[in-house]
Amino acid sequence: MNIPFHKTYTTDDEINAVVESIRSGWLTMGPKTIEFEQKFNEYIGSSNAVSMNSATAALHLALKAIGLKRGDEVILPTMTFIATAEVVTYFDAIPVLCDIEANTHNIDVTKIEELITSKTKAIIPVHFAGQPCDMDEIYTIAKKYNLKVIEDAAHALPSQYKGTLVGRLYGTDITCFSFYATKTLSTGEGGMATTHNDEYAKSMKINRLHGISRDVWDRYSGGGWYYEVVDNGNKYNTTDINASLGIEQLKKVEWMREQRARVAKKYNEGFENSNIILPSVKNDRETSWHLYVIKVNNRDELYNKLKENGIGASVHFIPVHKHPYYKDKFEYKDEDFKVANELFEKSLSLPIYPSLTDEAILYIIEKVLKYAK
Repeated sequence: MNIPFHKTYTTDDEINAVVESIRSGWLTMGPKTIEFEQKFNEYIGSSNAVSMNSATAALHLALKAIGLKRGDEVILPTMTFIATAEVVTYFDAIPVLCDIEANTHNIDVTKIEELITSKTKAIIPVHFAGQPCDMDEIYTIAKKYNLKVIEDAAHALPSQYKGTLVGRLYGTDITCFSFYATKTLSTGEGGMATTHNDEYAKSMKINRLHGISRDVWDRYSGGGWYYEVVDNGNKYNTTDINASLGIEQLKKVEWMREQRARVAKKYNEGFENSNIILPSVKNDRETSWHLYVIKVNNRDELYNKLKENGIGASVHFIPVHKHPYYKDKFEYKDEDFKVANELFEKSLSLPIYPSLTDEAILYIIEKVLKYAK
């Protein structure tokens, strides 16, 4: 049996939508992009949704919107994909890393305050695997120290915190989603930022396309040729081809989450009486099940055994403080991240996606139980 780590769920709906977009003759940002933004915004229940070509771009422009400057500090968990820290360095600002909770892999809110200085500008909580962080506690800290909150929700569509969809929470300044190929909604490459702050939305819209005051769709759909560059922007806009995928994927996003939950439930039942440590979801929130991460004592051996048996697996993530560039530049010390270090050595992500069959799930369970220690 050959089971890839991930397989994006698409149907003829997505294929036909992309073909229609190509045949329309409008390939860059245009009517489908605007439609995708509107439909996504309606689904989440935010005030604004701004599409971009990646979550990295969304995070970058979110930090620009809040006014991050050289020398500022941003607190974020060390257990995240490198993009979360990378965007901070775009401003010559400093990513200040925080250790994580053992049960959720999310930022340990009890350690945030000790990291705050007069230079701290923002907190970026990362919803690991789709489970929302302890947002109420984060909001309390942010309000106390007058900090901005930017959610890295790359994993968290659709996730809920105390009954509210991530991306809609009013204590957050900006929330950034990813539509990368492996994500819970995929446009191949893409991202979205949601915010209740109209000025932040305006800033991100201008800066996603070179700092131009009017987007290309407006100029070429009857608005006239004249435009002005009002900021030093970037080339971060998405395209109608990507947006066409997104519109169709959004229609299925709840069903796809149910299917990932189905896989997680079968894993939980299959591993119930083993010594494998399973994902833990807090009672007051709902995860998207973007990832299913187990913890074992022989992670690398198990990874190799699964590979030999045709099963794709992965590791999420190598902590930021372990990457040579960041460790050397910011002088991070291993001893400051004891929980992250331990979890990194034991964590393995198993396949979890809508089209994963019951037969494949049982096969994965069988092989994991056979080789895990």
